[in-house]
Amino acid sequence: MPGNVGTPVHDRAETGLALMVIDTPRTRLRCWQEADQETFAAMNGHPDVMLDLGGPISRAMSDAKLDRYMAAFDRHSFCRWAIENRDGEFLGYAGVMPSDENHPLGLHFEIGWWLMRNAWGRGYATEAAGAALHDAFARVGLSEVVSYTASDNLRKASESGMGWFGWAGQREIRSLSRKIAFKR
Repeated sequence: MPGNVGTPVHDRAETGLALMVIDTPRTRLRCWQEADQETFAAMNGHPDVMLDLGGPISRAMSDAKLDRYMAAFDRHSFCRWAIENRDGEFLGYAGVMPSDENHPLGLHFEIGWWLMRNAWGRGYATEAAGAALHDAFARVGLSEVVSYTASDNLRKASESGMGWFGWAGQREIRSLSRKIAFKR
């Protein structure tokens, strides 16, 4: 098992903190907090980290993205979780998000991950995304989660974990080079 399915820690109404954490052997996946804005913006502003997504994004765009992740948890009880190591250092994010209703693939749930540059190449993406995927199936009850990447982002697929989970199938999709469906 990739980690605990989800352990409640605090009631957001009482403390303003997140409701859940998911522990793995080396990481903790947790809900976002307003205090994460600075480190999240630093990750989103790093040229190497953002290379495959068109380059760094502004602080305002980063804050809006973080707000979407926080709202997803409040609405669905899952999200792209903040990842930190056992010392509390921010490493990036991993988790499942619902698609936009106007997405070319229609409504679906996508797993994604992104790491700080200093966290690359250590297996954190595989470990954290595996735990988030397990949570999406075991606790949330999703029956399918997909992952996809653009053709110019094959590094994400080959180096950061897409092939490590054992996918049910893959196929070419119009503007996307690869879609992988994970099934419960």
